[in-house]
Amino acid sequence: RNRLRCGLLAGAVFGALLAVLGGILIPAGNSIIEGTVKKEAVIENGTTAYDNWVSTGAAVYRQFWFFDVTNPVEIVENGATPVVVQRGPYTYKTRYLPKENVTFTNFTVTFLLPLGAIFEPSMSVGPEEDHITVLNLAVAGAYSLTPTTLHGVVERLIKSTNSSLFQRRSVKELLWGYYDPMLKVTTGLFSPYNGTYDGPYTVSTGEDDIANVGKILSWRGEESLTFWDDKYCNMINGTDASSFAPFVDKRKPLYFFSSDICRSVSASYEDSLDLKGIKVYRYTLQPNTLAAPNVNPDNQCYCRDPKVTKNCTMAGVLDISSCQGNKPIYISLPHFLYGSPSLRESVLGLSPSPEHHDTFMDVEPITGFTLRFAKRIQVNMMYGPSKVITVLKQVKDYTIFPIVWLNETAALDHETADMFKEELFSRVETLEVLQLSLLGIGVSIFVLCFTMYCVVRCRHSPGKFV
Repeated sequence: RNRLRCGLLAGAVFGALLAVLGGILIPAGNSIIEGTVKKEAVIENGTTAYDNWVSTGAAVYRQFWFFDVTNPVEIVENGATPVVVQRGPYTYKTRYLPKENVTFTNFTVTFLLPLGAIFEPSMSVGPEEDHITVLNLAVAGAYSLTPTTLHGVVERLIKSTNSSLFQRRSVKELLWGYYDPMLKVTTGLFSPYNGTYDGPYTVSTGEDDIANVGKILSWRGEESLTFWDDKYCNMINGTDASSFAPFVDKRKPLYFFSSDICRSVSASYEDSLDLKGIKVYRYTLQPNTLAAPNVNPDNQCYCRDPKVTKNCTMAGVLDISSCQGNKPIYISLPHFLYGSPSLRESVLGLSPSPEHHDTFMDVEPITGFTLRFAKRIQVNMMYGPSKVITVLKQVKDYTIFPIVWLNETAALDHETADMFKEELFSRVETLEVLQLSLLGIGVSIFVLCFTMYCVVRCRHSPGKFV
């Protein structure tokens, strides 16, 4: 009897120890996981973060949809409302070159981001030689840069080169450059591009503080921008959006800097999704990002020309001429600028929709890596009325005219997803199974042995009578 009792009691103690061990492994295991993730998230040679940082793992594509003007003669001669037809996509592979001049110094890393674009015919509606009728970049640029008193000079230039408010050019010319007879220089929406660099950037490696990993400390050698006449607007906040600090808190917005739009922006959590078996957080740009200053006063410093923006009340548009060599380029979110009826009436043929035009990032919350993204931006130029320039005499008001919208996108492929799950989640799941198994088995053994011990003790104990 005593041996049986001792055996059951020992079993109960053993079960209790297993349960306690399982309980201890929960915080200890979480600490191990956290330590491993933080170590692999540091940007230094040999880590998972470095391998994905120095060269983009997923293919990045930039697709262009042009707004082909169907009634250019009627617009110039009669002041007709412009009608456009969307043409695209014309697709290019980008961000395929690894970072260059990578230099580590005191928990920071400095680098250059080489730029290049390779046309992808199989992902395009036609060849680069397709011709599109769009706003004449030179005429719009000359109008914006020249004071009213010198409009006569612009008029003579236009007539001497047989230019007009609109031009017909190939996709390749419009994107990457062509010789303009009026300006007598090479011009284009993204000219020059191939063979150029973005940066240099200096970012935190996260080695001293993982919360700062990837945070941009300087761009082009400056800790803040010089494009805006305000300290707030000139701030460089967050990362480049390719990754964020690990253990993402969805209650807080994510901040990132985009050199394409010459400013920092923020994105807020929208939903949790499954991406090839990996849980990700969907982040989208906050609604007030390009809101008019009367809605979001923080955007007042981004309003550069009250005349064009209706006394800074126009939402969804950003004048980036100050960082584009004074070209009158206005960036907008494709669904935002022409989302209101009044703006849609100024150009017919636009059909914006959040589903196809929203910018988003899908971030894996444990590592902070961005596993899928879509950056949608619309490029517009401005022109307005003139009493001297013939091609603008029928123009009634300042017009922000759409030229092209682009979708830069990348997504985790199946091979990388499987590797990601194997390296990270298989370890996490193994540890969780071990924790729960020890806890479950320990509790079961303890309950079973302790119950049997009590039963045996009751059966063999002498009865008590009153």
